[in-house]
Amino acid sequence: MKPQIEQPLDCKYFICMLYLCMSHENLHQDLNEFEPKEKKNHKVDINLLMDRVREEKKKEKKENLIFISLITSVVLITGAIASF
Repeated sequence: MKPQIEQPLDCKYFICMLYLCMSHENLHQDLNEFEPKEKKNHKVDINLLMDRVREEKKKEKKENLIFISLITSVVLITGAIASF
């Protein structure tokens, strides 16, 4: 078993303060990332928005079709097993 060297009390406070300062710097850097940058042109192309809505609707239709197909398959398989 290795003997542990006890740190002086001042050293422990220094380490705690260093840790807190470094954490504060990292937090400050993280918060700066979320600050708004220079405002750019705020024009919105309605066609891009409509395309996005259409793509989402297609995705929802596809998911619904897969879900209905799955339920239908389960019902048919259960019916086939129950009939034998």
